[in-house]
Amino acid sequence: MVEFKFNRYGENLGTRMLGASVRDDLLPLIDGGEKVVLDFDGVDVVSNSFADECLAKLLLTRSLDDLKRQTTFRGLNDFAKKNIALAFKRRLLATQGK
Repeated sequence: MVEFKFNRYGENLGTRMLGASVRDDLLPLIDGGEKVVLDFDGVDVVSNSFADECLAKLLLTRSLDDLKRQTTFRGLNDFAKKNIALAFKRRLLATQGK
């Protein structure tokens, strides 16, 4: 397992621009074959925009089942959990509607 620490990008993860940049850093780890621990310890805010851009957009290139096999979450507060879950739900609905 390999860890990806989101707190190195700040305590408040809020913009799509930051989400795209973090996704670019994260992708090589996800594609590397080891399970990736998405570590949110020390992160207070994960906005829906960041969650969509960084995480939910991964559904454009891989299935939810693949992401579940390749990643696991750690250290999420309730606010961040809700925003990430909502971003995935919206992205899944959008991809299914096509």
